[in-house]
Amino acid sequence: MKISLETLGCKLNQAETEVLARQFVAAGHQLAGRVEDADIYILNTCTVTGTADSKSRQLLRKARRQNPRALIVVTGCYSDRAPLELAKLEEVNLVTGNDGKGALLERLEEAHLVRPTSQSGAALPDDTVATTSPSGGDNAASVETPRSTRISGAPTGLRTRASIKIQDGCRNFCAYCIVPYVRRVEKSVPPDEVLAQVKQRVAEGYQEVVLTGTRIGAYECGGLTLKDLVGRILDETKIGRVRLSSIQPRELSPGLLALWKDRRLCPHFHLSLQSGSNTVLARMRRRYTTTEFEQAVGWIRAMAPGVAITTDVIVGFPGETDTEFAESLEFCRRMEFARIHVFPFSARSGTEAAQMAAQVPANIKKERARQMLALAEESASRFREQFAGAEVDVLWEKQTGQGVWSGVTGNYLRVFKKDRKNLGNTVSKVKLG
Repeated sequence: MKISLETLGCKLNQAETEVLARQFVAAGHQLAGRVEDADIYILNTCTVTGTADSKSRQLLRKARRQNPRALIVVTGCYSDRAPLELAKLEEVNLVTGNDGKGALLERLEEAHLVRPTSQSGAALPDDTVATTSPSGGDNAASVETPRSTRISGAPTGLRTRASIKIQDGCRNFCAYCIVPYVRRVEKSVPPDEVLAQVKQRVAEGYQEVVLTGTRIGAYECGGLTLKDLVGRILDETKIGRVRLSSIQPRELSPGLLALWKDRRLCPHFHLSLQSGSNTVLARMRRRYTTTEFEQAVGWIRAMAPGVAITTDVIVGFPGETDTEFAESLEFCRRMEFARIHVFPFSARSGTEAAQMAAQVPANIKKERARQMLALAEESASRFREQFAGAEVDVLWEKQTGQGVWSGVTGNYLRVFKKDRKNLGNTVSKVKLG
């Protein structure tokens, strides 16, 4: 059968969708390049904001219009938060939450919705590609909207980067965040299982892996921490690059950062700030102060020269005053982030922040987002400018047209080069203009 898989949201969702794709391929099914060609369309949803929910519903309606005969399956965080709401949608045939995601193929077979076939290899086909829409440059500053990623069998696919789930769940319960309610249990993937996946990706030709999870800094399995896991990956595999997804300041340690002496570890950290005002951070129930955050940034820059530090910032959190926003803006300016993802506060039903008094009016949130975006553009530009004339290694990902190749550096600069040769999935040194 032909399966179309689409993902909204974080790298963890993307990693879980890739696992689903591998399960279907291992069972002898095919990945469909277009929804119109699919027997089954599976949407892995995000629910971090109301906008994410809306985007999920839009994609489901679009899939049904494009393919009236397809079986439409919804999974992911939206399915955990509001399964009955999704089940009532006329476009949807089946709803399953995150806990049932790994057994989705088995469930479909048991319900005779998928025909069991003989087992084959678990690797994805050579022509597999993940496409993201809408696209914005890796260094673009914008008010973040959820992106969708589709795994298909398009013939232009190149294996360059794979996301590998190492952890799931969060118990921090920040005031604005719905995630602890939909990914309730903190659990870590056994290190031998992670290593096996990394080795498999190397054998399949991937040049880079991204270690992802809800809160990877909380990784702990059999007494091993994130530091131990990363150390084993570096010692026991031949992967060319290792990149970490988001991590929190208090989850960094000198021992973990010391690993960045190995050049295979990408000098790129995503530290989610959320606000540069201590009083707002306290209301958000974040577990650090701006002083602790700045200290973590200093440690990182001391251990990993040329590092890109990217972040998330919420503007217009309930009760945020002009003074608090000015503090946040100034702190972000001082941190000199390589990229800032800007989120105007969106009240999430079921969270503490949704019930808080002094909700900030939409027009004020819009203006604060505009100012933070302007700073984000300025910071990103300054970060890029410091590498003018530098020689860097680039992992070439795809051809963008007219012989122009697009790739990324270890510190996540997007680089373009015109070359008649096939650079796909190769690493080469270039001098930045």
